[in-house]
Amino acid sequence: MTDLMPPVHRRVHQPVAETWPTLARPRSNPVRRYGAATAIKLIAKDLPATIHLDSNRSYGLGGPAMRVHRTSAFLDRLGHDAGSGFGEAYLAGDWDPEPGTDLADLLVPFAERFSNEETRHLLPKWAQSLRWLVTRSQPGDQENDRAGARENISRHYDLSNAMFAEFLDPTLTYSAAYFGDAAHSDLATASYDELTDAQLRKLDSILDAAGIVSGSRVLDIGCGWASLAIRAAQRGAWVTAITIASQQALLAQRRIADAGVGDRVQVALRDYRDQIGEFDAVLSVEMIEAVGEKYWPVYFEAIERRLAPGGVAVVQAIVMPHERMLATRNTFTWVQKYIFPGGLIPSIKVIEDVTAQHTGLRADVVRHLGADYARTLRVWRNRFVERWPAISALGFDDTFGRMWEFYLAYSEAGFRTGYLDDVQLRLTRR
Repeated sequence: MTDLMPPVHRRVHQPVAETWPTLARPRSNPVRRYGAATAIKLIAKDLPATIHLDSNRSYGLGGPAMRVHRTSAFLDRLGHDAGSGFGEAYLAGDWDPEPGTDLADLLVPFAERFSNEETRHLLPKWAQSLRWLVTRSQPGDQENDRAGARENISRHYDLSNAMFAEFLDPTLTYSAAYFGDAAHSDLATASYDELTDAQLRKLDSILDAAGIVSGSRVLDIGCGWASLAIRAAQRGAWVTAITIASQQALLAQRRIADAGVGDRVQVALRDYRDQIGEFDAVLSVEMIEAVGEKYWPVYFEAIERRLAPGGVAVVQAIVMPHERMLATRNTFTWVQKYIFPGGLIPSIKVIEDVTAQHTGLRADVVRHLGADYARTLRVWRNRFVERWPAISALGFDDTFGRMWEFYLAYSEAGFRTGYLDDVQLRLTRR
């Protein structure tokens, strides 16, 4: 399957506002529409991509191209909400990549503007000063206290175990795989067949970094569908695996039993703040992004309290440059609105600062997996498209399909350009 395989649900022709009220077209505002059109011209001035607004207006320097089908609606969405408008316009079917253009390849030039240390922005400084007019703040109902965190997590991870099983590999590992040298190979060669080995390599790298051997007492915070817990138990470890996603926990228990390690792994529907006991190793894979800035100190304090003397924690985390984290931490993004409510991606610096100020832990980077994550996301997206008929049969509509395509491509572009990275951190007491 190539990276240019066209999605099977390319266009959304039917009105979506009834089933997706957030995609109702904003009330047209001539001033905002003019501002959006001006912003596009400024962005495209030196952008190695092409934006076809209509038959008479095209902008950009060439390269990957997008075709806007409904220009007025597209501009209204951008003018209404700078953080979500572009993605919402894709969900509503207002634009598509031109035939032969991969969605992630199209998004890469935009992501490169953020990852470039000299620019870090799509717009010039004078235009950035006006962004507050079209930028939304995070809503209060996405607070990550115990009740809020459970609701936020459930909205993503309890969508459908069957849906995730259609595009993840058989280990049901929903985090960056570790491909090694193959991570830097042409993404057109990315194959679903290589994913399971890469995921197992990632799981082993975490267990190795934590020094897990037979008899180790292990806490897995945010255990997903238990692939890491199963792998640790197969080494002879005793594992407590916790999650706050109820449907995920049920499937995790079945998978543990099927793997024959039910006597070594206990799954609990439990918030990390409520865990007790001491462990030789605490593991947490790509969960910190859902914790929320307010609770980062609480999260690392909880990890420290659970570590036995001489214990080691390993945290795998998606991170972004510190300056971008500071600039965007109070904004309400498309990803927060549609994919991960209440989430915020940290920086390595903020993790180092929080652990230094609130705990006795020291955080050391063991491994960078940014390129590996780009490849993982390409495999997932190809598989999602391939398995779309089966996913659709589960009750998901075309708008949902476009939403997940955009999410996976948007994330891939971030990792390909270095705007996002994925790191394994080893935490030890200072």
